[in-house]
Amino acid sequence: MSDSFKVYVTKYALTQGIFEGEAEICHGVSEGMIELLENKNFYFHGEGREWHRTKESAIKRAEEMRNRGIIKLEKKIQKLKEMKFE
Repeated sequence: MSDSFKVYVTKYALTQGIFEGEAEICHGVSEGMIELLENKNFYFHGEGREWHRTKESAIKRAEEMRNRGIIKLEKKIQKLKEMKFE
């Protein structure tokens, strides 16, 4: 019997959105590593970073990722605005 559970993957949240699927813990490989059952070639590390057990946790992480991305882009825009060409 498989010990599968629902996961919400946020690794690619800013490009593909939050992915929902069934997964199993990969025992003996790396702590916190999961393998998606739909595709045996997809592995994700770090509960709370790349994957989550609740949709609420996944949404919170995706919002954090988005906010960090916005801050990085705003800094880049500011640098470009301050550039001087002579």
